[in-house]
Amino acid sequence: MLVAQRWQKIVQLVNERGSIRVTELSAICEVTEETIRRDLDKLESEGKLLRSHGGAISIPSSQSETPYIERETTNADEKRRIAQEAVSHVNEHDRIILDASSTAWYMAQRLPDISLTVLTNSIKVAVELSTKEKIKVISTGGLLSSHSLSYVGPLAERSLSTYHVDKAFISCKGLHIQRGLSEFNELQALIKQKMIGIADTTYVLADYSKFGQQSLAHVASWEDIHHVITDEKTDPVIIAQLTELSVNVLQIQSTL
Repeated sequence: MLVAQRWQKIVQLVNERGSIRVTELSAICEVTEETIRRDLDKLESEGKLLRSHGGAISIPSSQSETPYIERETTNADEKRRIAQEAVSHVNEHDRIILDASSTAWYMAQRLPDISLTVLTNSIKVAVELSTKEKIKVISTGGLLSSHSLSYVGPLAERSLSTYHVDKAFISCKGLHIQRGLSEFNELQALIKQKMIGIADTTYVLADYSKFGQQSLAHVASWEDIHHVITDEKTDPVIIAQLTELSVNVLQIQSTL
């Protein structure tokens, strides 16, 4: 197999499978693992894939992610009320994470201008907080996901690994009682895993539509989650099941 053919084969396999390990590629291409690592470095530099620990992952299709403007306007009232409740759990001098969810952006809008450190991978959150002089904003940087206006990939993950925060406020595409939290692709899942891992306490912000859903990439089990903030439309059976799993559920009632 010529070098160019090998590179084409590697990209094809990564895109077909979503992710693949160096050891598998070495066996398939019949070259050493060190050769495969050099191949992956080159292909990543050309924007054809992303390196991961022990292998490579595909670059997500922009069509696989719901555009931000659509997420921002879906169940907006519920998200605003959830965000307002979440803000009440932030104290002066806290160090917090806000992910790139639309609910986190609503939360950023409502945060008071007090002494806080906010770590985020969201462009929208960073811009929203830029006018609040007392809030220190740290952006992860990384590969820009244009539909979610967020940073993902190895650089963003390494950036998160250098910090420790008091509280993480995140949302996910799917929340399932048996299978936990999930995201539409591995890149977003890995970012949220890192966020949960560096936080003392994790809050999941989720309107009723997220429950019972399961997306492609696993993020976390419920044992990793401390609080869920949701709205009054969430099924009481789900609330009871989460409580049995030792998750503190805060259900916000409509003011209407």
